[in-house]
Amino acid sequence: MTPYITFLLYLSAIVGFVGLALTLNALLGPKPAATSTKLEPFECGATPVDILNVKAVPIKYYAVAIAFLLFDLETMFLFIWTLGARPLSGFMVFTFFLFTALLVLCLLYVYKARILEAVTE
Repeated sequence: MTPYITFLLYLSAIVGFVGLALTLNALLGPKPAATSTKLEPFECGATPVDILNVKAVPIKYYAVAIAFLLFDLETMFLFIWTLGARPLSGFMVFTFFLFTALLVLCLLYVYKARILEAVTE
């Protein structure tokens, strides 16, 4: 059995189990009635400050969140690369520098676009 078939069987078993669990929960799980007390926002036992405690988040935070995810994922890929770069060859060093150059370019873009300064104003 090839590794691809093993992976597909494993993936289908995971998806099947999750689907079965969600279906059984929908069929057999409790169905509480939505009362006005249940729909009221809860703030750690305190009286709610606003009627609806939902405020719009300014759009400037979206760019910061995307930049954070970008650098977080790139850091994770660098950790994975260091674990998989055995034995270290010339091609592996080239891919490291290419990836690091892309990381620096993204960092320069964030700096030039002043994305982080927009949040502190």
